[in-house]
Amino acid sequence: MYEGPVQDLIDELGRLPGVGPKSAQRIAFHLLATEPADIERLQSALQKVKEGVVFCDVCGNVSAETTCRICRDPKRDLSLVCVVEEPKDVQAIERTREFKGRYHVLGGALDPLSGVGPDQLRIRQLLNRIGTATDGVDISEVIIATDPNTEGEATATYLVRMLRDFPGLSVTRLASGLPMGGDLEFADELTLGRALSGRRSM
Repeated sequence: MYEGPVQDLIDELGRLPGVGPKSAQRIAFHLLATEPADIERLQSALQKVKEGVVFCDVCGNVSAETTCRICRDPKRDLSLVCVVEEPKDVQAIERTREFKGRYHVLGGALDPLSGVGPDQLRIRQLLNRIGTATDGVDISEVIIATDPNTEGEATATYLVRMLRDFPGLSVTRLASGLPMGGDLEFADELTLGRALSGRRSM
């Protein structure tokens, strides 16, 4: 335990996701040794994040304007929507350069134990989007790309139930299975089972 502001800083840093007590202490002492100009830049960046970042009115992704650059892009396929949990998931899919449609960010996953139900997520907005044509184009496929964990699976199951009544709508789920370069002997049963059930012809 350190005294005063140093311990306060360590405590606050330790509350960040993925930052343990040792990392928080290391970052705090790094900041103590940092030049004042660098600290000011960090403070300014944090302030701008809270004041200047908004969420896209269409998809819920982080944006500098009311509509994000992906939703403004006229080359995007309006009939395809990929549903993800968080804005960081949009970037993960964009890096593949395989998806040419638009996104819908839920803002999390269903987690009743933590008090996150359907009303806390952007599910109603998704249903409204599917029921409304954009520039005369109806959404024909929804790709559910939630995380392959308990909460993500519960969210995917709930969405499938909500979307099955839309006529002509195809609802798909990202395939899950073995990572490239992995060994079969180290795969857990669930991953290996998914890989088998999701096998495709060669």
